[in-house]
Amino acid sequence: MPPRHSLVLRPTQSLAMTARLQQAIKLLQFSQSELEAFVDAELVDNPLLERAQDLSDAGEAGDRLEAVQTLPTEQASQQPPDWSDWDEYRNEEPWSPQDRAAPATAGVESDWSLEHLPQPDVGLREHLLEQLRLERLSQRESTLAAALIDALDPDGYLRAELPELAADLGCAPADLEALVPRLQELEPSGVFARSLQECFALQLARLDRLDPAMQTLLDNLPLLAEGRWSRLQSLCGVDVDDLNEMVSELRRLDAAPGHAFAAPSPETLIPEVLVTRDATGIWQASLNPEGRIQVRVDASAYRQLVRRCRTAGDRNYLSERYQAARWLERSLQQRGDTLLRVANALVGTQQDFFEQGASGLRPLTRRELAEKLTLHESTVSRAIANKHLACPRGTFALSYFFTTAIAGAEGDAHAAESIRQRIRSLIEGESPEAILSDEALVALLKQDGIEIARRTVAKYREAMNIPTSRQRRRQARLAG
Repeated sequence: MPPRHSLVLRPTQSLAMTARLQQAIKLLQFSQSELEAFVDAELVDNPLLERAQDLSDAGEAGDRLEAVQTLPTEQASQQPPDWSDWDEYRNEEPWSPQDRAAPATAGVESDWSLEHLPQPDVGLREHLLEQLRLERLSQRESTLAAALIDALDPDGYLRAELPELAADLGCAPADLEALVPRLQELEPSGVFARSLQECFALQLARLDRLDPAMQTLLDNLPLLAEGRWSRLQSLCGVDVDDLNEMVSELRRLDAAPGHAFAAPSPETLIPEVLVTRDATGIWQASLNPEGRIQVRVDASAYRQLVRRCRTAGDRNYLSERYQAARWLERSLQQRGDTLLRVANALVGTQQDFFEQGASGLRPLTRRELAEKLTLHESTVSRAIANKHLACPRGTFALSYFFTTAIAGAEGDAHAAESIRQRIRSLIEGESPEAILSDEALVALLKQDGIEIARRTVAKYREAMNIPTSRQRRRQARLAG
């Protein structure tokens, strides 16, 4: 029987992620600095947008906002904008990148020059590739060397498995092995090391200080970490003064030579949420007016410009700019409302933390908070991403207050973070004569109603960079 074709209408439901919806989602998870940069770009691009102060906040909040934010002169002026040159502006060609980069004093004699412009930071990869051009390498060797540079970790170490990398590049592992010593001669000293010992050895060799005693010390760095100085003196064949001098030399070396090229620029941290106690003694959350970013649509300017439009293209452009400005205004308001809802629910759940500290943290997951607020879990995750909270106990990331639950001896639950802080306080309170082992910590925690395994205690202790009881006992003997 031949196939038959027919048209059938079937109703279906689907969620379409429009461009504005996608931008609204990104807006929610932006950090303070990212949001500031995004809004600044929109203010430059859209002539109908301007910054707005939160007129609903009065008194102290208004004073704080005025202290940290000074509006530009043209925005602070109460005079209505002058759009008399709209016809000329409309007919002008868009600015070119060269126009934007031109100095404001163009045509005026000054000592301005390109040398006065801030130079971009050079990354580790660019720094090494620049040196690679001066090396006498064949084209194939240069290609393999560039691949090795790309395989470096941010700290400058080469931790990639060379056989696997060679298979990807279609060469023999010996070809890469032969290149590594030549690349280790590049700056910074210690780059392309495969271990901490090799990194120190490369730097000491550059300083002509890699003698047999120092090499022996590098081969036995675990003994140095454990504080076994007498054993090191015996292995290196030096006295205590020489060993002290050798250790001092190691401390002057750079354990991560690549970090000098990957250090991020410092960023001012402005918490978006403030937590204070109200008159009834309950801790409440509020948005920080000093960090809140708001914009408003200049409707009067829009009406003036629409009346001056002569073509449909001009009217369409203004309509698009007006709708984009309205969307950004609403999205920023919705972002603040969502963040405040999440922060209030979080603070309401963690009241004991603000009274007692980390020991008062309650187990809380993003899903639990999302169900409480009738939000999607992903919305809660985006709302707390890159956000911070300031309270009398300090400044904390919002994600700090979400921690898993560990069952207690009597059926109650304890937050993992509070258990970690309890372990830290027990170790900090131990005496040099009675160092607590992991088994002893398990017993002490059990007395507090917390039953966890010894391996869990060891995992938490290692995560807090606390040495083992054996290492702490040696350190106590050396200090005493």
